[in-house]
Amino acid sequence: MFPELTPEALHTHLQEGSAVQLIDVRQPEEFDFCRIEGSLLIPLGELPRRVEELAIDKPIVLICHHGVRSMQALAYLQHRHGLTNLLNLRGGIHAWSQRVDPSVPVY
Repeated sequence: MFPELTPEALHTHLQEGSAVQLIDVRQPEEFDFCRIEGSLLIPLGELPRRVEELAIDKPIVLICHHGVRSMQALAYLQHRHGLTNLLNLRGGIHAWSQRVDPSVPVY
């Protein structure tokens, strides 16, 4: 089982000012339509060549539409790069929109 974080738990961390890096692995057009403020866009296909942009000193929360691509990213980063500071946003930006921030558009 891969480590996950609920939208509510992420919201709490952000409200408390916890140091986390938000990495959105969706496509640019999806990111342009809606995003969690402060997220860095690294599309899943670009991840292998942009690994150096990931934080090693704080938790990384991986985000996609429903949580599938971000789970793929998490598995890749764990197995290929040995990263242990990764969390998948359960339900993705869709769950974030429905359960935490309704101002974020749903698609």
